[in-house]
Amino acid sequence: MTSNTDIILDSIADGVFTVGLDWRVTSFNAAAEKITGIARDEAIGRFCAEVFKTTVCESNCVMRRTMENGEPVIDEEVSIVRADGETVTVSVSTALLRDREGDVIGGVETFRDLSVIKELRDALIGRHDFQDIISKNHLMQRLFDIMPEIAESESTVLITGASGTGKELFARAIHDLSPRKGKPVVTVNCGALPDTLLEAELFGYRAGAFTDAKKDKPGRFAMAEGGTIFLDEIGDLSAATQVKLLRFLQERVYEPLGSTASVKADIRVITATNRDLDAMIRDGTFREDLYYRINVIKLSIPPLRKRREDIPLLTDHFIKRFNRLRNRNITGVSAGVMAILMEHDFPGNVRELENIIEHAFILCRKGQIRVDALPEYLRPASGGEISGRLDNLQDIEARFLLESLRRNGWNRTRTAAELGIHKTTLWRKISRLGIELPSKDGRSRPTGRK
Repeated sequence: MTSNTDIILDSIADGVFTVGLDWRVTSFNAAAEKITGIARDEAIGRFCAEVFKTTVCESNCVMRRTMENGEPVIDEEVSIVRADGETVTVSVSTALLRDREGDVIGGVETFRDLSVIKELRDALIGRHDFQDIISKNHLMQRLFDIMPEIAESESTVLITGASGTGKELFARAIHDLSPRKGKPVVTVNCGALPDTLLEAELFGYRAGAFTDAKKDKPGRFAMAEGGTIFLDEIGDLSAATQVKLLRFLQERVYEPLGSTASVKADIRVITATNRDLDAMIRDGTFREDLYYRINVIKLSIPPLRKRREDIPLLTDHFIKRFNRLRNRNITGVSAGVMAILMEHDFPGNVRELENIIEHAFILCRKGQIRVDALPEYLRPASGGEISGRLDNLQDIEARFLLESLRRNGWNRTRTAAELGIHKTTLWRKISRLGIELPSKDGRSRPTGRK
């Protein structure tokens, strides 16, 4: 006979089950049957870990955390294994069950199938993935739009941006999209070699050019023949090497050390720097004529702190990468971790975020990455998850939406297009976050002067 409680539970769209103090399932609603693929009669009476098989059951069981500390868990993303063996992503919440006297008699767990949401999120990431560069930032999207045309040209490119922003990824993308894609792409970090070695490394040398030069050695320019050479940290070139590079850009020839004959080369040059070349020109440490030769096309990569909307996308990307490399099943990061990441200024940019996730993979073997798995400098003083950070995350989201709305003249259609969401979704976010819009939102157009 079906009880009133069962009828109520079966009317709920989310999966719900309860356990007693012995960890055996005492109730299991219809949505739980559908999501797990396990019938109610099979579930009731069994240990919950045998029924609701999650990736965190052994290491970080959400129900056990609630039973031990009395604190509820809200919307934590985990993966479960259905009866048919399929892995499904769900969002779980837990709470204690108490009798009328207030004594704990068990726990209740609700869970929601996130498979469709996960598919949409993956599709969204795919839409913002360009040649291994992931971003939905409007400035980055503009760079993506012009990259094919830049790649098709033979012009020299200067890529500027702080360390860790991914300048080498852009250089490789330009090469891979260009007619030279079947030829070599050679990377040289001009700041990693002393001046005495860099010239020989770039242009090669002839036997007898200096002590221990027993035979000819080709340089990086010779290795890049027909392809692309990427000169990273171009601002660290010595004055002598700047002269040689300028001659190559002007005449497309160079001379190996110890040689009196010029070598003609068919190479595209892409350069990058995190330094202020204009200031270096004023200081006399960088040649102005070389600057104009390398600055035919300039790409400026914004730092991560100016494109915070990319932090969740990049976090998912790095988690997937390390899951493949380490054979793990990390499902994501907790809300507290995401709030910390969204507030951080990332002086090391994308490279720093990648290092943070790699560090977390050392301490977290399955389930969600929590605050205690972050590097010490990112952990709050309390050392644990802080529920208040959920409010901070909403504040960050509100600030981000406001910046996007202002940038688009308060036009909701353009803002939604920039964010990659539907305008009705944007409107719901505006309402939920309490964002006040101006009376004129940028959709109106002047009708003309009288």
